[in-house]
Amino acid sequence: MKKIIIGLLLLVFVSAVAQSNIQKASFKVNGVCDLCKKTIEKSLQINSVQAAIWNPDSKVLKVKYDASLISLDSIQKRIAAVGYDTEKYKASDSTYTNLHKCCKYEREK
Repeated sequence: MKKIIIGLLLLVFVSAVAQSNIQKASFKVNGVCDLCKKTIEKSLQINSVQAAIWNPDSKVLKVKYDASLISLDSIQKRIAAVGYDTEKYKASDSTYTNLHKCCKYEREK
């Protein structure tokens, strides 16, 4: 019985520590349509990201992630890797060129 109680307390402690690493952030991601939304959000469907919601009107992505597993920089790099410019990273020209024609947004120079 004592081992069970200690085990449960340890489980609660580990859960509390894991929750303390959860961060929320929002930043601009260029894009224009629902297909962009699907691609941007899908690029973040990984274990270290709990939620990612991009708004096509405001161009703002809201993300909830485990900072002990992934950095905000890595999140922005993942988005740039699928063709969308973020505040910090620009997608490669070839990746941008391969986006569907409805997804071509005006790029900053």
